[in-house]
Amino acid sequence: MTTSPVDVPTTDSPARARILDVAASLFLEQGYEAASLRRIADEVGIQAASIYHHFTSKEDLLEAILRRGMAVMDEAFTAAEATTTGAGESQADRRSRLAAHVRAHLAALYENGPFTAAHVTTFRTAPAVVRDAIVPVRDAYEARWTDLLNDLTAADVPTGPARLMLLGGMNASVEWFDPTRGSLDDLAEVVTRQFWSGLTGHPDPTP
Repeated sequence: MTTSPVDVPTTDSPARARILDVAASLFLEQGYEAASLRRIADEVGIQAASIYHHFTSKEDLLEAILRRGMAVMDEAFTAAEATTTGAGESQADRRSRLAAHVRAHLAALYENGPFTAAHVTTFRTAPAVVRDAIVPVRDAYEARWTDLLNDLTAADVPTGPARLMLLGGMNASVEWFDPTRGSLDDLAEVVTRQFWSGLTGHPDPTP
């Protein structure tokens, strides 16, 4: 089983935590380039120069947000793994494992503040130095999904494209799904149903 080296952030000071919260929200709403440090400082209620007491640069601030987002996803995966430890090998048991991890990933996107969603929307346009720092963390998380799907899939199903489609589809939902108007449980069930048969080569064992 592949383990993940994601660094779970240590406890932040109230001021640093406030900056992170505001910056993550603005990066999500406006994009990384449009959300200036001055705007972030105004929203926090501090001088722009005060941000540099906590972060060396705007890039450093973005990297901290992306790492926090990945830590949330990694913790969610670990929690789902714990709840399905000891599951049997029946189709229903294996489907339940997939369902638990799908629900956990979606919960990480929608139920833990803006950090994970900001990661999804800003990573590809982030400065190269930030992407280079975060890629190993993303790769480690995706490797955990690869291990999971290898356990669940039919032998002739290419796991790599399946993982990309599954994670890509869930992540892209931040562009159109509104959790205040729709059920996250229903969304997780739709995702699980759509991928189960294709991944395993078996019909869905649930009614």
